[in-house]
Amino acid sequence: MQYRTLGHTGIQVSSLALGTMNFGKIGGTTQADVDTLVGTALDAGINLVDTADVYSGGESEELLGKALVGRRDDVVLATKAGLPMGDGPGQRGASRRWLTTALDASLRRLGVDHVDLFQIHRWDPATSDEETLAALSDLQRAGKIRHFGTSTYPAYRMVQAQWAAAEAKLGRFVTEQPSYSILQRGVERDVLPVAQQYGLGVMVWSPLASGWLSGAVRRDQEVTTHRAAFMPQRFDLADRANQARMDAVEQLATVAEEAGLSLVQLALGFVTAHPGVTSALIGPRTPDHLASQLAAAETVLTAEVLDAIDAIVAPGTDLAAHEKNDAPPALQDAALRRR
Repeated sequence: MQYRTLGHTGIQVSSLALGTMNFGKIGGTTQADVDTLVGTALDAGINLVDTADVYSGGESEELLGKALVGRRDDVVLATKAGLPMGDGPGQRGASRRWLTTALDASLRRLGVDHVDLFQIHRWDPATSDEETLAALSDLQRAGKIRHFGTSTYPAYRMVQAQWAAAEAKLGRFVTEQPSYSILQRGVERDVLPVAQQYGLGVMVWSPLASGWLSGAVRRDQEVTTHRAAFMPQRFDLADRANQARMDAVEQLATVAEEAGLSLVQLALGFVTAHPGVTSALIGPRTPDHLASQLAAAETVLTAEVLDAIDAIVAPGTDLAAHEKNDAPPALQDAALRRR
């Protein structure tokens, strides 16, 4: 396993991190399954584990907390808050009121007295950066969190938050967690350069592109990835974006085979090759999934292989840009752009 410094925090983390979105009802995993996955990952050298309150309505945190009993000190534990945790208007967002409540609930579910990294799951346009940063700084001083970061923030919001922290003399975000894969390279244009400019640690999610790069999605065979069951539109080949993805996958499979690698190794080796990336989040649902992903722990792609990938999917290109959910409010709410 390779280890890297998480931004400027001084914390050493594994280049593969364990993501837990599949823990619980979303992935159909039991406590025994989670115990096995967590134990195997930690034994293999993974020391960064990421979860969120919204994953299976808190069940992921509960299962993870039990699996970490006796091994809490072995991991850099990260969780997130901000996405809806109920139907009430006050059960979401990045206000001081909600973040304080959400963190206490996460700590109870995890069975710990602090987390190493607390992340805002999505930018909340209803809350000022100063309000959010002040609340997080207070939680940090209280010892409930060691550091705080963001997830899926647009680049301009990352810059704004850094400016607000400096102007108000508050603690600043030290990490960002964007979506990044060979098939979705848009963050190379702005998010990753901004993260590098500010010295942020970067943990990328969906490096296997929801299963497209796992080997479970190939032309002329039945799609076997679990995601297809609840996100069928992402695998409908009547969609032009999906046709482009399938074409790319077939070409990438050839590149991987010629390099003596699995498609998973190619995909994970690609994202961890970017100098702005600290760790790639893997989200196994079964021991076999985990084994195939751990096989990429020492993968280092040659310049020739990286050039071959660039020739298939150009740098900075999203093959399914419509799936990105980081568009600014002005593009989502017609009232903000019309008189």
